[in-house]
Amino acid sequence: MTDTYLQRLERSITKKYRKTIWTKFISAVKEYELISEGDRIAACISGGKDSMLMAKLLQLLKRYSDFPFDVEYLVMDPGYSPENREKIIKNAELLEIPIKIFNTQIFDIANKAKKYPCYLCARMRRGYLYKNAKELGCNKIALGHHFSDVIETTVMSMFYGAQLQGMIPKLHSKNYEGMELIRPLYKIHEDSIISWQNCNELEFLRCACRFTENCFNASDGVGESKRFEVKALIKELKKTNPNIEKSIFNSIHNVHVATFPGIKTDEHHSFLEKY
Repeated sequence: MTDTYLQRLERSITKKYRKTIWTKFISAVKEYELISEGDRIAACISGGKDSMLMAKLLQLLKRYSDFPFDVEYLVMDPGYSPENREKIIKNAELLEIPIKIFNTQIFDIANKAKKYPCYLCARMRRGYLYKNAKELGCNKIALGHHFSDVIETTVMSMFYGAQLQGMIPKLHSKNYEGMELIRPLYKIHEDSIISWQNCNELEFLRCACRFTENCFNASDGVGESKRFEVKALIKELKKTNPNIEKSIFNSIHNVHVATFPGIKTDEHHSFLEKY
């Protein structure tokens, strides 16, 4: 009997991409204790390659897991065009992911902001996701941030935020009691996700926001986005140091706090306090 497209796609995750995707996904789940028995997780799907793969990984893990947990596949429509919304629906059908869509007007609100529209959009998205996940009885939301996001965020915070700040694998919500955010793709490289996508001839949303779509149209792939600027920088550094990404990633797991003159927890502390 000939395998179906979905069977080949799922097998590609556990076979062809076992080392670069499946094993790294399982490693992150175990090392950072992202999923526990009885969890009800809202897999937050934006329609891009990262969140779609994350949803599929959670679906497969639920199928093979030694302990029970549930997953809701949550799609927030912040004001997508009809074409982009339809693409998300079609891809979910193709991957057999039973999505639940809820509507917001986030794009309209953020587009009117005079300053920091992307920051406003991100904060509003997070709030809506927590709210709707909690209404579905979930205790965790899962986002599709991957290994490359982690190291890029670390570099961006130093270059443009004047601080050393990373992105942790999970955190408690400050505004929604009992809720956690987890990042199951934490150890998976973006290149691996792109390779898996291309291998299975998938086409996901790249960017549906008018503030950032110019990044993808720029000939150098950078455009106006600082994240793409950092992405390009890291790509250049890899030419002479192939392990640069691994070094950055390992550095946030091996912080020597005593060597920093200033440390910020809930408030700023100087090394002089304990000198």
